Order: sequence, then structure tokens, then C-alpha cells
Amino acid sequence: MTNALTMLKEDHKKVKALLEELAEAPDRESRKRQELLGQISLELVVHTTIEEEIFYPAFLGALKDKEDQKIYYEAQEEHKAAKVVLADLQKADPASPSFHGKAKVLKELVLHHAKEEESEMFDQARSIFEKEELEELGRKLEARKKELLMKQANGVTAGRPAGASI
Repeated sequence: MTNALTMLKEDHKKVKALLEELAEAPDRESRKRQELLGQISLELVVHTTIEEEIFYPAFLGALKDKEDQKIYYEAQEEHKAAKVVLADLQKADPASPSFHGKAKVLKELVLHHAKEEESEMFDQARSIFEKEELEELGRKLEARKKELLMKQANGVTAGRPAGASI
């Protein structure tokens, strides 16, 4: 059984690899850039959706100290910032140098967010949740992720048509 933290870390690893590949793709490989951007968009939409709908509310609900809530609100804002940069990147010409700049900013945002989440939020989650609770959260995250991926396969992502920006 995969617990919530392991599952979310696996998502981070997958998106990091895709972002690295996108950042390294030359301007002349616009088709490859477009394909990678499509994969990254799907992964980020699904990942942020399951975190915002399931993991973050559970985490916030389990916190006792208002001071500890700061990391939750910071993570929410980082998601918003990544969504703005992703939407901007989706509008950019994949063959342009500005696409590269936007892709690099998205990569830096996501890497920073994942590192902070894994080192701070997940460490905190290990101390406030029992093993069984993390496994139950993992089951919920996995079920929702499958549902969102199925919707994407049928032309809808998180309530949006396929290919729509987040």
C-alpha cells in the first residue's frame, strides 16, 4: 500500500524529470516541447487537484497550532503561482526563446515547491498522521487521480476540456 507522502513524492519526481527534459529541449524542437508541455500540464493539473482537494485539507485539519498553518497557505500560493506561469507558457510559441524562459521559471517554481513540501510539510505530516491515516489518504489520492486521468482520456480535465489551461 502506497501512503500519501510516497505517492506525492513519486508525482514530484515524474514532473521534475519532464520539466528537466523541457528545459533542455532546443528551440528548433517545437513539436517535442509541445508534447512535453502537454504531459507536464496534465501531471500538474492532476497533482495540484488531488493535493488541494484531499491532502491539503486533511493536513490543515490535523494541525493544532496556527503557526504551523503557514506552510499550508504558502503551498497554496505556490500552486497559484505555478498555474499562472503554466497558463502563460501554454500561450507561448514553443519555438521561441521566450518559451524557454517561461519553462525555466515554471521548473524553478515547481522544484522549489516540491523541495519545500517534501522537507517541511511531509515531515510535519509524518508527525501528525498515523501510518494508517497516511495509507488511507494515499488510497483517496490514488482513486481521485485515476478519476481525473480517466476524465482526461475522455476529453475533460478537472472540469475543463482537454487542452484547456488551468
